[in-house]
Amino acid sequence: MIDGLLFDKDGTLFDFRISWGRWAQGFLAQIAQDAAHAERLGRAIGFDPTTGSFAPDSPVIAATAADIAAALAPELPGVTVAELTDRIDASAAQAPMSQAVPLAPLMASLRERGLRLGVATNDSEAPARQHLQNHGITACFDFIAGYDSGYGAKPGPGMCLAFARQLGLDPARVAMVGDSRHDLEAGRAAGMRTIAVLTGIARREELAPHADVVLTDIGEIPGWLSGLQA
Repeated sequence: MIDGLLFDKDGTLFDFRISWGRWAQGFLAQIAQDAAHAERLGRAIGFDPTTGSFAPDSPVIAATAADIAAALAPELPGVTVAELTDRIDASAAQAPMSQAVPLAPLMASLRERGLRLGVATNDSEAPARQHLQNHGITACFDFIAGYDSGYGAKPGPGMCLAFARQLGLDPARVAMVGDSRHDLEAGRAAGMRTIAVLTGIARREELAPHADVVLTDIGEIPGWLSGLQA
């Protein structure tokens, strides 16, 4: 019933709070003039530098690097959005990602089932590839796209449809896996099944109306697939 799985990256493959909380604290410290400035920058992107926590509507959760740059730019006179986007991408590529579950064995088990695997992220493609490479799992995926890869950003369906098209899959036999409404809405718009996971910021009750199933993390996907075949 399922021939392919398309994964979001942040909050899905990697635990969002741990991975991006550390990054945001470090990045804001780099670009801020002082602690008070860092707090203002944090508020602009829905992040508390003191606690390392994100607001539910933070653009860091599901928006693009350009969106994050646009939110920060008013607090950084003299720095263009394009320049800031480049700085975010360069910094994000070095962000230490924390795996939501052990990824290499999980991806190997999914490929053993004959599934085609992909990544569709609203991160830029270059840092996304760097994160996957840092964890030795790039080769697990048949398709890797970011918001700047030419297919548009989520919640638009472009990346989802490109994955299905390039691998010759029926979208109805693909599941989009993500931790945000953007991920699930993109999958639904592409005619795919949708799997929500709780390793991001959004809560179960926010995701459930947009998902075929809500799982604790992607480690539960093999069990869900087995249930479909029962």
